[in-house]
Amino acid sequence: MIDIVFVFEVHQPHRLKKDYFWRSEAFKRLKKKELFDYYFDHALDREIFERASRKCYFPSNQILLNLIDQYRREKKQAKFSFSISGVFLEQCEMFNKDLLESFKQLAETGCVDFLNQTYYHSLASLYPEKDEFIEQVEMHRQAMKDLLGYVPQVFENTELIYNNTIAKTAEELGFAGIFTEGTERILHGKSPNYLYKPKGCEKIRILLRNYKLTDDIGFRFSARWWSEWPLTADKYASWLAATPGQCINIFPDYETFGEHHWPETGIHEFLKHLPKEILKWEHLRMATPSEVVRRHEPVDDIDVPELGGTVSWADLERDTSCWLGNTMQWAYYTSVKKLKPIVKETEDEDFIRVWRCFQTSDHLYYMFTGGGAPGEVHSYFSPFNNPVDAYVTAQAAILDFENRVRLATVAANEPFLFYRGVGEKNYTGVMAWSLKGMLKALKKVELKSLEFHCNRGDFENWARHSLRDEALAEELKRIRLANLKGQKLRKTLIEVLQARFRKMLHSIEEGAEYF
Repeated sequence: MIDIVFVFEVHQPHRLKKDYFWRSEAFKRLKKKELFDYYFDHALDREIFERASRKCYFPSNQILLNLIDQYRREKKQAKFSFSISGVFLEQCEMFNKDLLESFKQLAETGCVDFLNQTYYHSLASLYPEKDEFIEQVEMHRQAMKDLLGYVPQVFENTELIYNNTIAKTAEELGFAGIFTEGTERILHGKSPNYLYKPKGCEKIRILLRNYKLTDDIGFRFSARWWSEWPLTADKYASWLAATPGQCINIFPDYETFGEHHWPETGIHEFLKHLPKEILKWEHLRMATPSEVVRRHEPVDDIDVPELGGTVSWADLERDTSCWLGNTMQWAYYTSVKKLKPIVKETEDEDFIRVWRCFQTSDHLYYMFTGGGAPGEVHSYFSPFNNPVDAYVTAQAAILDFENRVRLATVAANEPFLFYRGVGEKNYTGVMAWSLKGMLKALKKVELKSLEFHCNRGDFENWARHSLRDEALAEELKRIRLANLKGQKLRKTLIEVLQARFRKMLHSIEEGAEYF
């Protein structure tokens, strides 16, 4: 018996305002609560969301609910799966809660799996440190539980981005399975229609997207030049029936059904009839990813090294060049990534949320400059006239945001690293990128480290040369000369830095009203 697995990707980003740079919007004074609407185009997001809901989400969800009900009492049931981004769930709550209720009804059928993602559909898995990636995965897991009453067992990283390190992290987070692209580059002659085990992992299993059969629906369904047009449900089911393996994973964008291929193409009729045509074959059954990983044993290992080996489902290359293939993309990606320690030090929900929205992979996708069919696909999804406009807008916005965060935290030019003594082996793992971060660090770092740095004059040197605050440097020098020790040293340092922080930013700890 071969398992036929349908997974639908559901994602809509928070799009940046197209005219943000050209209307000279940068560096205007505004309240911190206004930041999100300052950068992101609420009206455009609503327009696209409502159009996709009308053409795809509502009618397709209803088709699936009807199919599940139709086969509920049959020996072989109709089963489907979704991978829904956290930012899409946000838009459901913002624009149409009835759609969220529709997905909840699907979850309650018991015939639908929901996969875990990064909440912000980001490239955080590619950052050297995995803490932000893990936080976004956990955020998504909680959102799925809170909004849909579902706890995912299988993980799909953004756009199927995958390597051994990502798989290991997913295993440590407790997932039973992880999806990636069934590209020849990692299969080395093997079939994508089997379950595999990631190299270096013990429990987690890899499910591979069959991109050829997926693209037959996702890209070629309404292509009149295609030799197999028109694609009918019985024809497609016969292709599945003739394909050997344990499991065949079909994983298109959900917008395929009504948005990318309009209802007039017959795409909804195709979806309605597909389960009937699949289930009439004795050796085929529909299944969910969580069922597949429980049901089958892996046939071999898959080795995808992090350095130079990372794969995805994007474009012909099926790597990360779709988002990081040119200088503009790298410049924006680096600008966003380098803000991580400073933004995290703010401990401010508004700042952190906006920064994470800047991480969404779509912003980089719009900067793609390649030509041919991939270039046409990128242009189709982009709200910008061209990749340069996408870059100018995104880079202007992230630099504006960086300036506001640096002002709010009193950021230094270089971080302060806390040591217990001389040498790398004495590094405590604690660092501060800003005056606000320094205050947080002083409250938790061990006393031995505080005494070490105070005696050497490191605090005053950091204030003088990195913060460029001569007045604070002199106050810290006086503390050093007073030869304070232990908790008295900690208390005095905190008092001096708190007073300076308040004086400079008018009690910024409670949030400045204007930036």
